[in-house]
Amino acid sequence: MVGAGSWGTTIATLVAQNTATSLWTRRAVLAEEINARHTNSAYLGNSVLEESLVASVDMGLLVNEADVIAMAVPSHGFRQVAQQVAQYVGRDVPIMSLSKGLESETLLRMSEVLAAVMPNNPRAVLSGPNLAHEILQGQPAASVVGCVDDAVALRLQELFSRPAFRLYTNRDVVGCEVGGVVKNVIAIAAGISQGFGFGDNTKATLVTRGLAEMSRLGVALGAHPATFAGLAGMGDIMATCTSMQSRNTQVGVRLGKGESISDIVNSMNMVAEGVKSSSAVVKLAQQHGVEMPIAEQIARVCEGTQSAEDSLRALMSRSNRSE
Repeated sequence: MVGAGSWGTTIATLVAQNTATSLWTRRAVLAEEINARHTNSAYLGNSVLEESLVASVDMGLLVNEADVIAMAVPSHGFRQVAQQVAQYVGRDVPIMSLSKGLESETLLRMSEVLAAVMPNNPRAVLSGPNLAHEILQGQPAASVVGCVDDAVALRLQELFSRPAFRLYTNRDVVGCEVGGVVKNVIAIAAGISQGFGFGDNTKATLVTRGLAEMSRLGVALGAHPATFAGLAGMGDIMATCTSMQSRNTQVGVRLGKGESISDIVNSMNMVAEGVKSSSAVVKLAQQHGVEMPIAEQIARVCEGTQSAEDSLRALMSRSNRSE
């Protein structure tokens, strides 16, 4: 596992119960904590990790010995870390992305970044309604392994599954990734409505129309429409938009209460992918002629060019139309 944030550490400790697993982190202090105390207090509080999980800052050592690589690195640093992995990874070793974002400069999905950096390695993505703390506690949950190679997908499905963590396979990698990216943007909108003090009707409206935007963009990029009715679409957007465990929802709530985006981002020790991805999502949609009014308003808020209140007003003043 490359990346020792909350999600990467959670999946690493699950898989460590199935097979020998190592976790790469940038910080030696964190590696020492995981190995000695079996905790990652900065991201997961007092939750106890699998004792067999080994952490290290030595990328070469860990990658050289691995026959499966999973990457849980934020999108803005994903390519740089992937390039480090590429120096040591064996040919044909599957690489699975756990990251839900777009590369801001190129507008590429993370599987596309992997294809550019490691073209000889099979690629997969993991996506679904996966709040790290609940999964680490053993609460029942499910996710999707998106991969066009059925043999690789089945191998990853078996490797990453646990009794309380059910995995499905899906050949629609595009749909799985688009769902994971766009739901973070919609979660900021849902959080803003909550921060304003609005109720369930408002949130349901934003989530439903956000799902429509997600589907339109995904289909334009070649995704299958049914994917967005599944775990990587509806499932993920429901979990993210309704939970204060979601960093993106937290950002939205604080925006709705009047805080500035710069103050919010500077106060967080973990990345809220929707903040960075919102502008990229809008640019990608514009390239493909897809209308995404909610995403457009959230991008303006996250860029600091428009207030949350003005964005809501702009959404509500749109002309009437057929659903």
